[in-house]
Amino acid sequence: MTGRLIIVGAGQAGFALAAKLRNLKDTRPITLIGAEETLPYQRPPLSKKYLMGEMSFERLLFRPEQWFKDNDVEFHLSSWVEKIDRTVCEVVLQDGTRLGYETLALATGSTPRRLPASVGGDLDGVYTMRDKRDADLLTGEMRAGRRLLVIGGGYIGLEAAAVARHLGLEVTVIEMAERILQRVAAKETADIMRVIHCDHDVVIREGTGLTRLIGKDGHVTGAELSDGSVIEVDFVIVGIGVSANDQLAKEAGLDVANGIVVDAFARTSDPKIFAMGDCTMLPWRGQRIRLESVQNAVDQAEAAAAVMMGGETPYDAKPWFWSDQYDVKLQIAGFNLGYDATLLRPGSREGSASVWYFKQGKLIAVDAINDAKAYVSGKKMIENGITPDKALLADPATDLKQFIV
Repeated sequence: MTGRLIIVGAGQAGFALAAKLRNLKDTRPITLIGAEETLPYQRPPLSKKYLMGEMSFERLLFRPEQWFKDNDVEFHLSSWVEKIDRTVCEVVLQDGTRLGYETLALATGSTPRRLPASVGGDLDGVYTMRDKRDADLLTGEMRAGRRLLVIGGGYIGLEAAAVARHLGLEVTVIEMAERILQRVAAKETADIMRVIHCDHDVVIREGTGLTRLIGKDGHVTGAELSDGSVIEVDFVIVGIGVSANDQLAKEAGLDVANGIVVDAFARTSDPKIFAMGDCTMLPWRGQRIRLESVQNAVDQAEAAAAVMMGGETPYDAKPWFWSDQYDVKLQIAGFNLGYDATLLRPGSREGSASVWYFKQGKLIAVDAINDAKAYVSGKKMIENGITPDKALLADPATDLKQFIV
C-alpha cells in the first residue's frame, strides 16, 4: 500500500504502530496526530520517577524529533480530530483542516473518570493522573507535610499514595468497595499490599466512599466521607478508573461497545480503519475485553502493522502488567477475569510472595510480589497451557522450573 496512513493519537499505541511500520520497511506516508504539545512519550514513569524528580522529561520521549524527520513521519502536535468523514476518507481537525487517508488508525487511548461537579469535582486542587500536564500540576502540590486524599484504592491510587509518602506527605486512601484492589486482584494480593502501605504510614479506609469535597474560595480544603467523618486535605488525586476514548469512532458510525470494537486483526467495522490500545474492545478467548496496559498497546499496534503490510496473523493477546510501589514490584502475568480459586505461595526471600489464579481448575494468572521467579515461571505456564499441581505449587520448597521443563 502506498496511500497515506493517518494515526489518531500519539501515545504508546500510535507511536508503536508508526515505528513498527518503518521497522518493517514500509514506505507509505504516515501522519501522526497528537493532542498534546509534546512529541510522543512514555506515560508510566510520569507518576513515579518523573513526579519524584528522578527522571527528566527528555528521557521519557520515545524518540527525538530528528527520528520523525529521518523516518518521514509527519506529526501534528496540539491537534485533534473532530470528525471522521468516511464517505471521502478524510479526517477533520479542530481548526477545520481536512486530511485524506487510505488507511486510518485510531489510537485514542482512554480518559480518567473525574468526580462530578455536584460533589466538588470542579474545585481547584482536584487532580487525575494521566499525562504530562497532570504530572506537572501535581509536582507543585507534592511537598512534604501536605495532606493528600486519594480517592480509589486501585493501582493508580496506590501508586500515587506510594509516591506521596516517598516525598513526605500525609496520605489517606479511601476505597468505596470493601477492600482495595477489589476489581483487579484477589484478597490475598490486596492483603499484602495493604500491609505494605500501612507500614509506610498510609491511612487506608476501606468500605468508605466520598460524600462531597469541601472547598473554600474555589479550592478544596476537606472531604466529607460516607461514614459521616470529615477530614482536612490540601489536595486530592482521583483514581476511579478510565473510560475508553471511543466517541470519535461512535460518531463516525463504527461499532462501539465500551471501546472501539475490533477483530483479531485490529480492524474496526470499516475495513479501512484500524484501532489499537486502551480504546479497543478486542476478542480474547471467546469473549471481548479491554486491556488497559502498555504491553497491550504495543503488541496490538505491532500486530496491526504486520496486517497492514499484508500479514494474516491474528493478534493473540498475552496479558502482563506491573505496578511499582515503594521498593515493591508487583508483576502480573495472565488475566484473572472470572477466577474461582486462588493459591498463596510464599516466596524464597523475605517480603516476596505470589498469588495464583485458577478458573475451573486451570491456571489463568499470577500476581508476583517481589518474586521475579514466580512471575517468569507463571507467565510461561500460562502461555503454554500448563496447570501445576496445587499441592506442589503451595510448597515454597518446590522448584517452579519443574513445571515448565
